[in-house]
Amino acid sequence: MKLLNKKIALITGGSGDIGQSIIKTFIHNGAKVIFTYLSSEEESKKLEKKFKELAKGYKVDVSNKNSCKIFLKEILHKYPNIDILVNNVGIVKDSFLIRMSDDKWDEVIQTNLYSVFQITKNVIYYSMIRQKKGNIINMSSVIGITGNIGQSNYAASKAGIIGFTKSIAKEFGKKNIRCNAIAPGYISTRMNSNLDYKTKANWINKIPLGRSGSPKEVSNCVLFLASELSSYITGTTLNVNGGMI
Repeated sequence: MKLLNKKIALITGGSGDIGQSIIKTFIHNGAKVIFTYLSSEEESKKLEKKFKELAKGYKVDVSNKNSCKIFLKEILHKYPNIDILVNNVGIVKDSFLIRMSDDKWDEVIQTNLYSVFQITKNVIYYSMIRQKKGNIINMSSVIGITGNIGQSNYAASKAGIIGFTKSIAKEFGKKNIRCNAIAPGYISTRMNSNLDYKTKANWINKIPLGRSGSPKEVSNCVLFLASELSSYITGTTLNVNGGMI
């Protein structure tokens, strides 16, 4: 049984390791996927080529208000029925607070948090309310729950996503629109592949399961929340971190 048969999903940040895993998992479960990317055009074209009409990528800077609006206007005209929204885009610009520039703070908040507000607002208003149903999954992080040295901007953006998720779940539950968050822990991706051995070992030592997670283990959880298997779950944050918290 395909859990997302004939569903249309919009996924931001689709060219990263977790984003690609979500796209593949969704398509293998019957969904058609629209995804955004910014810098990884080659990766995105590979996905389109592999899945043909089942995957369509759009190059868009989701941190930019005007770019976001132009993109949303286009896709909501072409795909008026968005069943599933996954706000997955995220960046890091680490720095100790007293050394953090306004640009580093603004860029992370704009990309990680503002985009979630802008895209969710429009997809709910122009699609999900009219359909009287919808499913939203927001990608937070263990750092949004615990905080971390040198990541006050990232932690603030990911903590904001959790509060946003709970609020949207309360606002739109009666419209049959669910909204949940996922908070991954230490996941093996290209983003953290350049960390030195000592840093990686310190992370692993904090994990009761004694290992890092994989993108597939995250995308499986996204699939669960996107499907009817989780039909009575909304406003929650699913921790996918091997027991770190």
